[in-house]
Amino acid sequence: MSALLSMRSRDVVPSEIHLADFVIGHSAGWADAMKRARLVAPTEATVLLQGESGTGKEVMARLIHAISPRENRPFVAINCAALPENLLESELFGYERGAFTGAQQAKPGQVEIAAGGVLFLDEVSEMSLAAQAKLLRFLQEREFQRLGGTRVVKTNVRIVAATNRDLQQAMERGTFRHDLYYRLQVFTIQLPPLRERQADIVPLAEAFLLDISRSMRRPLVALTPEATEALLSHTWPGNVRELRNALERAAIVSEGGAITAAQLSLAAPRRSPQFDEAEVNLDAIQRRTIARVLNQVRGNKSQAAKRLGLTRNQLYERLRKYNLEPPAGPFDDQAGLMAAV
Repeated sequence: MSALLSMRSRDVVPSEIHLADFVIGHSAGWADAMKRARLVAPTEATVLLQGESGTGKEVMARLIHAISPRENRPFVAINCAALPENLLESELFGYERGAFTGAQQAKPGQVEIAAGGVLFLDEVSEMSLAAQAKLLRFLQEREFQRLGGTRVVKTNVRIVAATNRDLQQAMERGTFRHDLYYRLQVFTIQLPPLRERQADIVPLAEAFLLDISRSMRRPLVALTPEATEALLSHTWPGNVRELRNALERAAIVSEGGAITAAQLSLAAPRRSPQFDEAEVNLDAIQRRTIARVLNQVRGNKSQAAKRLGLTRNQLYERLRKYNLEPPAGPFDDQAGLMAAV
């Protein structure tokens, strides 16, 4: 447990979280979110995750569970926006036989299934006021009744909630209860959008491509320099989820070759990117990519050029530019490449 609690922002979370859900990032906003997650994980506090769609709220919830004392107990997720009001209560708290037409047998709810572990309530702001009232009572008393039942059930479950909406505005509009808000926001973590995480885009892309290549059982594909620039120029309205989808789509159409900017199928940037050279260095990224691909093909420059989407002459130009091999003589895999990665 202590090793997990001290993990750095690039460490991999435990195996129950998919490889593509690496918790990667060095940007200030992401580092702050990770720090807060590590602080709250060992406690029993209710957590509210706030952030745009696709920023990784469920990944963060799973991380909190994985590095908490409840790590060996269930993690149960429910999307409050996906269920109509008349089904949400029975999904949360279960029902007894005969509670409604078609209830042939009793069924436990997600609260019971998550006993001892974590219940993740995604898009909690989409709950109706009636459902909010029932959730509030459960949070206050830690007890409930199944739909159609009379027996009071007590359970020990930790709540992690998430929303992509401004709950302050929702309270002002009367669509979200003040008392429930204060119960949920014991400890809040704000997840930054990807457009505010410039320095994390390429490391995230590399992790996703590694996972995609394994799932497709294909050799690891690289990004051309133009594709890297396209990733850094995009505004990412869909955030990390959009990045993953764009890379998976591109990996399919690239057929094992280097991914080009066109294959990413990203909309043209709506603004000129402003890069902080201290965080984003395209030359360093290109140098590292070339070195890694050459290592994978054991220094075979023809194969490396094909994977990178370059001609041999273009590859040689970049090798000289980035000082990846002496002006004359064969490429030294161990001395040149390994030092560059």
